[in-house]
Amino acid sequence: MYHPQVNRRVAIQAGSVGLLGLGMNHLDPLVAMASKDVVPATAKSVIYIFLSGGLAQHESFDPKPDAPEDVRGEFNPIQTQTPGVLVSEHLPLLAERSNQWAVLRSLTHPYNEHSEGHHVMLTGRNELPRGFSGSRPNPTDHPCIASMVSNLLPRRNNLPPAAVLPEKLIHVTGRTIPGQFGGIMGAEHDPWFIEASQFKTSKYIHGAFPEYGFQRWEGANNPQGYKFEAPRLELQQGMLKDRFQSRLALLNGLDEQRRNLDQAAQVGQFNRFRGEAASLLTGSGVHQALNVHSADDKLQEKYGKNTFGWSLLMARQLVEAGVRMVQVNLGNDESWDTHENAFTNLKDFLLPPTDRAVSALLDDLQERGMLDETLIVMAGEFGRTPRVFTFDGAKSGKPGRDHWGAVQSVFFAGGGIRGGSVVGASDRQGGFPAADPHTPEDMAATIYSALGLPKTVAWHDKLNRPHQVYHGSPIRELL
Repeated sequence: MYHPQVNRRVAIQAGSVGLLGLGMNHLDPLVAMASKDVVPATAKSVIYIFLSGGLAQHESFDPKPDAPEDVRGEFNPIQTQTPGVLVSEHLPLLAERSNQWAVLRSLTHPYNEHSEGHHVMLTGRNELPRGFSGSRPNPTDHPCIASMVSNLLPRRNNLPPAAVLPEKLIHVTGRTIPGQFGGIMGAEHDPWFIEASQFKTSKYIHGAFPEYGFQRWEGANNPQGYKFEAPRLELQQGMLKDRFQSRLALLNGLDEQRRNLDQAAQVGQFNRFRGEAASLLTGSGVHQALNVHSADDKLQEKYGKNTFGWSLLMARQLVEAGVRMVQVNLGNDESWDTHENAFTNLKDFLLPPTDRAVSALLDDLQERGMLDETLIVMAGEFGRTPRVFTFDGAKSGKPGRDHWGAVQSVFFAGGGIRGGSVVGASDRQGGFPAADPHTPEDMAATIYSALGLPKTVAWHDKLNRPHQVYHGSPIRELL
């Protein structure tokens, strides 16, 4: 649970009340000062859709139809329901729903390397941590946004506050992407990873499994033995639920005796983890939330019977069950890293399932009366270069765009977001912010603010030292 922090000036003034012999009525304005940054929550939950690899702004939410051909690319823009707002022709369903979402066209950071970009956009921190490694996570990394939520917000319905699905971000080379863990908070504050999409592929296959994968230069590829399923939260064969409950009672009795002998913090942590695991095993709500295949078949079709669709359906079911934040890694192994054959891959494999699944998520939340209380954010680790080019060694011989941290478009919906709006702008070539630049810190602050966390909130490490949560300001123009 978070605790608002009173700044030094207010604390000194409050202490002076007693020293000067003033009445308690003098505390009222000081209390007001201390709480002035507290804002009401606009969302109960957040779904953060992360497009690993880097979404091309020109081919999605910031087309440049008047730019030269080597900038505007092959796609045509289409008009949305919001006058004057254009998007890619391959996002027709989202274009029809533009009154429900907003786009920030001017998010910027200085990194063009995947691991650095992932760390920045998953933690909401521009500054790389001490000892940063692009090849592996380190305990000195900044905590991810999901870990912040897990640390600061209370559990609902006995569920972990934050979850990540359908898989960890692990590159086919074997490196685990940094920035998706608890970092300096400690591993106990890692989000709950739901491994529903077992990634089995060769080094060069990417895509929206299980309907298809793709090779950047050869096109479609059907992986063998791949399936999407919820993790099995099952009791050991032969152990009935009542028997499991009796074993828990026995363990609780033994623990009561052990607590009299050993009050070490490690024991307390173990007990907490075991209790959480037991609640997941015995609670019916989590099983229902994870079982997307039991949902109405028409609803599954609307989302799309692929990893993109099932992942967002599972996210909706989890927030409805009580999870406060769900990060959905839409596309595996840096699928959105469209260096070559970009237009074929985006047109045929990446944009259609995204357009379909995100639109279905908006409709589903709206129909259930949940959209106004669920903030949706969609971003990648960076944007793509303003110019299209074919790099040396491209096996397809077809062009794409390189990594580009200088500007990207970020999608927002629900949870207090003002639909039908555009915040910020990129320049004429879509290469740099031209108006209202914002940082990953501002994006993270928008999430924290929507969840009702005040700017004075802090988290405390194992030595009880406070650490600031906000490192930017909420993007008020979105609200």
